[in-house]
Amino acid sequence: MAHGCISIDGIYYTTPKMKLASTSDNTQVVAPLLLPRDCEHSPEDPSPQNGSITGAVFNISTTMIGAGIMSVPATMKVLGLIPGFVVIVLVAVITDITVEFMLRYTSSGKSITYGGMVGESFGSIGSLAVKICVIITNLGILIIYFIILGDVLCGSESKGTTHLGVLQEWFGIYWWTSRNFALLIVALLMLPLVMLRRVDSLRYSSAISILLALVFIAICSSMALNALWSGKTQSPRILPDFSQVTVLQLFTTVPVFVTGFGFHVNVHPIRAELGKPADMCLAVRISLIICVFIYFAIGFFGYLLFGDSIMPDVLVNFDQNSNTSVGRLLNDIVRLSYALHLALVFPIMSYSLRANIDELVFSKKNKPALALDTPRFVSLTLALLALSYLVAVAIPNIWYFFQFLGSTTVVCLSFIFPAAIILRDMYGISTTKDQVMAIVVIVLAVVTSGIAIWTNLYGSSADQP
Repeated sequence: MAHGCISIDGIYYTTPKMKLASTSDNTQVVAPLLLPRDCEHSPEDPSPQNGSITGAVFNISTTMIGAGIMSVPATMKVLGLIPGFVVIVLVAVITDITVEFMLRYTSSGKSITYGGMVGESFGSIGSLAVKICVIITNLGILIIYFIILGDVLCGSESKGTTHLGVLQEWFGIYWWTSRNFALLIVALLMLPLVMLRRVDSLRYSSAISILLALVFIAICSSMALNALWSGKTQSPRILPDFSQVTVLQLFTTVPVFVTGFGFHVNVHPIRAELGKPADMCLAVRISLIICVFIYFAIGFFGYLLFGDSIMPDVLVNFDQNSNTSVGRLLNDIVRLSYALHLALVFPIMSYSLRANIDELVFSKKNKPALALDTPRFVSLTLALLALSYLVAVAIPNIWYFFQFLGSTTVVCLSFIFPAAIILRDMYGISTTKDQVMAIVVIVLAVVTSGIAIWTNLYGSSADQP
């Protein structure tokens, strides 16, 4: 039988070759000589598929609840509560659509990596573009995580104001409370998790990471409700205040949510460890619901607590000195729980970064799978961890550079590449509805990102003396 596709539970599988097999009652049946792609092991994973939906939900949710959650309250200040909620839901819906595009074309094709999937539609240039975007995005995120961890533990300076870190507040300023030494200890503590070769092995650390995000919500909400009871809160803004912001400035909030919901680089590693492809769709939707709740809760209570004094990074608001011991304790708990949360997100982002660099460098050298090649796996892992640490220590102000890259590369990975493969339609499985949605997604992505980048650059130049 010729090469074709079959559909099981709405998921398409390729059947490269088929043969006629005889059963005991002499009935001939069609059987594939090669297993469907979803029965194969991930090249990053030498063990059988035994990942769980629960583990997938934890890992997907952890990827989405990263450093971006601290910018959500500031977006509520710009958008207002109702438009803010609408934008969160809209980005979540578009994320679900684009992930479904990716899963459908992965099941129909021969590749089980993001770069390989795009490469099937757009050749080596498309595959290279994906890998470069993943490397830039994930490496930038890992460096930013180190920078934030350094700020929380060892303090920072902003516009002439010195913010002491938790370690310096507790123990004073010594060499062992410096950024260099503290981040080195953090890197060594994260090393066992970064060394895990299966993404599903991170499900427990991911669950703890989500729990820490819920702890932040609980503390923030209790402080906000207490301030509300004491009459110390401002009335939350329901709609944008156009006396303070312009229409174009509203678009600058969209990349915050796009970056937050951008877990597309981890779709293939997580999917490869699930027994059934349909499980991934379910895990994605559960994760999106969880993250919509967490994002809106953090935005609402953070904005309610600090009002118009909210900073672009709400952690700075919690860094303010409190007059009571309870207030200082809550501030320290918030900062430390957030730091631990980022430390637990770090291995998830490192996983896809390592896989893409390995695929870029060793894909044509007939090397064994990365997880099976211990020297290559260990050396690449240590090199990426060391590079992230060194750049974060040497250039602590690199944050803004990667913010700009994040508003471009993340948009490509999350929206433009998945929609582009639908329009290319290599396997003839896209419907007219799919193609219309793909065009809408690309237009929205390009317009919102373009306006956001232009507004940020114009605002930066306007601030120059």
